Amino acid sequence: MSISRAIAGQMENASWIRRMFEIGIQLRRERGADRIFDFTLGNPDVEPPEALLAALRRVAADGRAGGHGYMPNAGFPEVRATIARGLAARTGVSFTAENIIMSNGAAGALNTVLKSILDPGDEVIVLNPYFPEYRFYIENHGGKVVAVETGADFAPDIAAIARAITPRTRALLLNSPNNPTGAVYHAPTLEALDALIEEPLLAISDEPYRPIVFDGVAVPETSRLIRRSVIAWSWSKAMAIAGERIGYLAISPRLSEAAALANACTFSTRILGYINAPALWQWVVAEAPGATVPVAEYQAKRDILCSALLSMGYRLTPPEGSYYVFPRTPIPDDIAFIGLLQEEGILAVPGAGFGRSGYMRLSLTIPRESLERSLPGFQRALEKSRKLEAASGFSPSFSG
Repeated sequence: MSISRAIAGQMENASWIRRMFEIGIQLRRERGADRIFDFTLGNPDVEPPEALLAALRRVAADGRAGGHGYMPNAGFPEVRATIARGLAARTGVSFTAENIIMSNGAAGALNTVLKSILDPGDEVIVLNPYFPEYRFYIENHGGKVVAVETGADFAPDIAAIARAITPRTRALLLNSPNNPTGAVYHAPTLEALDALIEEPLLAISDEPYRPIVFDGVAVPETSRLIRRSVIAWSWSKAMAIAGERIGYLAISPRLSEAAALANACTFSTRILGYINAPALWQWVVAEAPGATVPVAEYQAKRDILCSALLSMGYRLTPPEGSYYVFPRTPIPDDIAFIGLLQEEGILAVPGAGFGRSGYMRLSLTIPRESLERSLPGFQRALEKSRKLEAASGFSPSFSG
């Protein structure tokens, strides 16, 4: 059996997130689940909101004719119209059902639009650090990743982005609130980006963490501030239904080619094999599109973790949103430091997996009690790293 060189290479560089998750399964077997503190996977640790569960019960019970069958490839027209009305009211942009394509989560939406706009060798700018699967999505469709470093507090560097744009650039991929940094891109930044995004460029805004924000932070509306934009949305995080794979792609009607792009994305959805977004879940989210999980518990865990790490001597920028904290590692070799944490039963993801060595990502989806019990281990790992720094030429091993 022959595996393609492209897939073999991607597998070799596959996501550290999943790799650490698998190591966690092994360590739980070896040490016991109560001695392992898993900060790796952004898998919601709360149940879906009751409004959503009630909608699911109603939809499952109502027996609507054709409710589980094929529908137009873009999704049920009534569902798309409901989503469009909500977006138009929220953003002030005149979305209609024709601008909405129901998708298999945000990943499906992103792959659909990238498939529709990229020719081999076309470039997509990503902001470093970035969600590692973006690279695979872009390369899936013949594109080339152009990583641009972010500035202070992980904010987009407008001048650096401008320098990275070439005649082959087709898109800028945004993610706010950000995975892994928790940064929110504020209105002045988006307004500055709008001046750079001229035809044929497109801003693709991946927004599954939009409702997960702290301290009253407001996430600006990308489609209001960037004319040439599309939104990839998923209810996975907002509703704690990560396994259901339901979302949408919203194409701004301000694009001159909005209708053509919608047609292309609808076609791409089909030929990528997604066929349609799940029928049942389209009806469910249309009944409760704004239901969200409570954010207070995530903010409480952020505050506990950030306060403790800062008091120990770790360096970090407290996140404004998302599920993640992205501290610097005490030694430059983040993979070596992840090994020290692993000795303490703490599973974290090295920043190298997101394109930024010398950092680590910690997920706030860990139960609060486990988070609190893990804190002495962070202190011990920090102390070990200081001793190792003083020992010339020594680097701890990383198992797995």
